[in-house]
Amino acid sequence: MTYAAPVKDMLFNLAHIAPGEADLDMARAVLEELGRFCTEEIAPLNLPGDREASHCKDGQVTTPKGFKAAFDKFVEMGWQSLIHPSEFGGQDLPRTLGAAAGEILNAANMSFALCPLLTDGAIEALCHFGSDEMKATYLPHLVAGRWTGTMNLTEPQAGSDLALLRTRAEMQADGTYAVTGTKIFITYGEHDLAENIIHLVLARTPDAPKGIKGISLFLVPKILPDGRRNALRCQSIEHKLGVRASPTCVLEFEGATGFLIGRENAGLEYMFTMMNAARFAVGVQGVAIADRALQQAQAYAATRIQGRPVDGSAPGAVAIMHHPDVRRMLMHMRAATEGCRALAAYAAGLQDVGETTLAEFLVPLVKGFCTEMSVQTTSLGVQIHGGMGFIEETGAAQHYRDARILPIYEGTTAIQANDLLGRKTQRDGGAAAARIAAMIIETETALMANPATQDLAARLGAARADLQAVVAHLLTAAPNDAYGAAVPYLMLAGNLVAGWQMARSLLAAGAQMDDRDFMATKVATARFYINHILPDTGLQRVRATADL
Repeated sequence: MTYAAPVKDMLFNLAHIAPGEADLDMARAVLEELGRFCTEEIAPLNLPGDREASHCKDGQVTTPKGFKAAFDKFVEMGWQSLIHPSEFGGQDLPRTLGAAAGEILNAANMSFALCPLLTDGAIEALCHFGSDEMKATYLPHLVAGRWTGTMNLTEPQAGSDLALLRTRAEMQADGTYAVTGTKIFITYGEHDLAENIIHLVLARTPDAPKGIKGISLFLVPKILPDGRRNALRCQSIEHKLGVRASPTCVLEFEGATGFLIGRENAGLEYMFTMMNAARFAVGVQGVAIADRALQQAQAYAATRIQGRPVDGSAPGAVAIMHHPDVRRMLMHMRAATEGCRALAAYAAGLQDVGETTLAEFLVPLVKGFCTEMSVQTTSLGVQIHGGMGFIEETGAAQHYRDARILPIYEGTTAIQANDLLGRKTQRDGGAAAARIAAMIIETETALMANPATQDLAARLGAARADLQAVVAHLLTAAPNDAYGAAVPYLMLAGNLVAGWQMARSLLAAGAQMDDRDFMATKVATARFYINHILPDTGLQRVRATADL
């Protein structure tokens, strides 16, 4: 099934949802060209890449047929450089446009897109914390896409608990460090796409304090500046449920030469910059795979002939999209996807205009809520296909399998929820949540001004009240009670902010006089979200405030 980038909806969000002023003509040109490239070059590799997968032999990883040629074109066209600084060859485009571009690439082929995603994170970390020499040496190549980046956190005995990591780094006479240890689950840790791979590695120096305070961050290139191969190798790649074309590597560092980033024992602080960029990008991946599943389900429902309509409107079997429950499922998929796309666009826009506190509050919502949504949405895609959805040949199952990793990597939903609760809510006494609630009240007021949308204002107000009640409860709850309620809190907050964006979308679409079919569909989709998805906040309020 052919993928078509949802450029029109993305431009709507840039114009009406994301804070800041967008150059819509430039954005349209970028997104349409990227959409064309991904439709023609990247999307066709998705299903065959899943079947072939990546392979490892004697430490060398081979990606599926077609990946290398497509990646060369990706680099040649400059797609890696969109949001990065012009100082290092980037295009300095806003993050809102970068998020939309990231969705298109991931929807076309999530396994392929994981490589540029990790490179973006490495660029972000080096821009913030690399030395001038390090930036000059590595950033132009990374920004161009000729070199790719990874982050190396996880070890066999240390998953999310980085206090347990054992990889060590010993200073050498020349000021470099010898890095020794094993890292697992390293996405694109070895591959045949790029000239060099730049690993950002967490490790301990010999006299470092125990726990997370003793972690440092090192840049460990596959190929050293003098052209020598570094002392690291890929031991194996994992056989996974989904994203099979993406090589997930076990890397062995055997006294590899590494360069300290910043100062010793500040590695976790530095790595969080890369992790936050990756977490937002993973949330966008959730939107992407949901949209890919939606497009496939719509195409199937329009052509699969089965069953007479219950209203007697046709004498024989019809396409299943005419059956009420299939329409309900398709509408749920569309509303959830567009709501999360608007949430991500709003969060990216806050970053563009420097609203750092609110943007940081929304990152765990984008990562946690959008990825959980993607699992539900791709599951509905399988359901619409019926038995054919359970068969690999249709491709619906691949979207479901690919989506399942998203609530896990770059921090599970619970880790995002703990961050939302501890760092983003309790630490400021609920101030950021209160600011969001105040802005939602403004949207409620706008909805109340029109008798046709007063029912939606009431639903939005009820969901906002659910958030306020849960925040008040969590600010005084005992630690185990509060953290036991963190995931319901995240799901409530994510649903509310996505629903709020859909309410804003409805108001904006209703005021437009052009492209009336698109605007009417946007209004109907927003109504569906507010009436059918947003009320889940009430259930999450019960879960967040009831005894465990």
